[in-house]
Amino acid sequence: MAAEEENPALSNLPEESSAVVPDDELMIDNSSPIQPTPPIIPPVIPSSIPVLPSIAPIPIVPPRPLAPLPIRPPATRPPGVQNGEMRTSDSDSDQEELSPTETTPGSTGGYEISEASRLVRERQQKAMQEFMMKKRAAALAVPTNDMAVRTRLRRLGEPITLFGEREMERRDRLRMLMAKLDSEGQLEKLMKVHEEEEAASTAAAEDAEEEFVQYPFYTEGSKELLDARIDIAKYSISKAALRLQRARRKRDDPDEDEDAEFDWTLNQAESLSLNCSELGDDRPLSGCSFSCDGEMLATCSLSGVAKIWSVPQVTKVSNLKGHMERATDVAFSPVHNHLATASADRTARLWNTDGSLLMKFEGHLDRLARIAFHPSGKYLGTTSFDKTWRLWDIDSGVELLLQEGHSRSIYGIAFHHDGSLAASCGLDALARVWDLRTGRSIMALEGHVKPLLGISFSPNGYHLATGGEDNTCRIWDLRKKKSLYVIPAHSNLVSQVKFEPQEGYYLVTSSYDMTAKVWSGRDFKHVKTLSAHEAKVTSLDISADGRLIATVSHDRTIKLWSSRSNEKDAMEVE
Repeated sequence: MAAEEENPALSNLPEESSAVVPDDELMIDNSSPIQPTPPIIPPVIPSSIPVLPSIAPIPIVPPRPLAPLPIRPPATRPPGVQNGEMRTSDSDSDQEELSPTETTPGSTGGYEISEASRLVRERQQKAMQEFMMKKRAAALAVPTNDMAVRTRLRRLGEPITLFGEREMERRDRLRMLMAKLDSEGQLEKLMKVHEEEEAASTAAAEDAEEEFVQYPFYTEGSKELLDARIDIAKYSISKAALRLQRARRKRDDPDEDEDAEFDWTLNQAESLSLNCSELGDDRPLSGCSFSCDGEMLATCSLSGVAKIWSVPQVTKVSNLKGHMERATDVAFSPVHNHLATASADRTARLWNTDGSLLMKFEGHLDRLARIAFHPSGKYLGTTSFDKTWRLWDIDSGVELLLQEGHSRSIYGIAFHHDGSLAASCGLDALARVWDLRTGRSIMALEGHVKPLLGISFSPNGYHLATGGEDNTCRIWDLRKKKSLYVIPAHSNLVSQVKFEPQEGYYLVTSSYDMTAKVWSGRDFKHVKTLSAHEAKVTSLDISADGRLIATVSHDRTIKLWSSRSNEKDAMEVE
């Protein structure tokens, strides 16, 4: 009993533990006084309890073996659905483990596939077919042009487009269709049939072309426009002949006295600045124009009123009132003492020098910008922010031509000195040259990077000047259809450009940098800067003899500049 009290664990050992404790594993407590050890009496073990072996280290438990596979009945059953997906992995693995020669238990004989395995194999076969079809389609040559793709679909009897289908999607559809036909062995047959049909249609079209002459599409104009084109053609032929004779004479005698004297006078020019006071209103000026004889100057302002001044005395002759909104430009006729004004009220008006209204031109859908007379004096050209420019008959007031062609508003217009061509420029940074005899756009001049505001033909017949918001003036050669010179003219936008009207000896540009500049017409070098305005210079004009230059500005003043050094007197406008 004493041994049981000191080693209680010996009486409570489980069956798996050992009843014998080694001597070296006994713990001795040195803290208590040494007492005599009583004799150890081994416990009496009944004969019915087997002797347990000593405690051994715990062995590593091996993984439990897999349970035997259940025996599947021969009858098929639908596959179970778990979480919305078809569970087929068990049946697939089970069937794959059996060789083709083995039979499933319970089957009457032979190899039997479950419904789930059959569905899986069908999906695999379908995926493989799609993969092979895509591989075959990638090797086919499919047109990249959308029109060619549509034509090919039409030949194959398929719809050329589907709702919401884009170009790449349409091309992919054609590719897959051709791959499908190729896999079925029908593509060559279909393409051969369609090639034969195309050859037959081409032969029929060639036969039809031999019988009927095909004319290009055009919009038939009015009888008035036809008559105007004939008149312009006759006028331009005579003017071109005179220009060529003059050019031939200058080539034979380059040291002609008149030309040399004028050119020298221009390069030695001194400006005659006419300080202008109040003009009767407080609105900035927007345009100016000399009369054909050079004795009158017309100006217009943002108040909608145009005024006529005598030159060189610069006294007011008459007021032209009638526009409901601001006046944007004014131009004198080259053959009569008539002048035209343009306004933001969408109309242009023809006036007499005494201030009486002669004609009103209506038809534009937005405000007008610039206007110009044809050299014959019979027609008037107007530009507008409705993206069109129009040609009007001065005598009848009929709109002869409504010309489109610019993608944005049209601002400037000019006529060739022969009368055969017209040039327009706009806010799309593009200048176009039009043949008035045929109505075609014969040239599109691209080079400016910002909107164009001014355009002018040179009297030599082959130079064209343009200026715009990119602060540059470009000189174009109509014979070469390209830009010859790029003049970095000003530090702000170029509002107007004009060639000297006799021989194009010089070119004048005006700008919002409050200056106007004169450039040589031969090499386009800078000659003189006309600086006297205190605000933006909006427009300019040159007299018919080339001796006077007029500039108008937002400072509400007109300034006249003379190329003759003996005219230095300042005059005040009342």
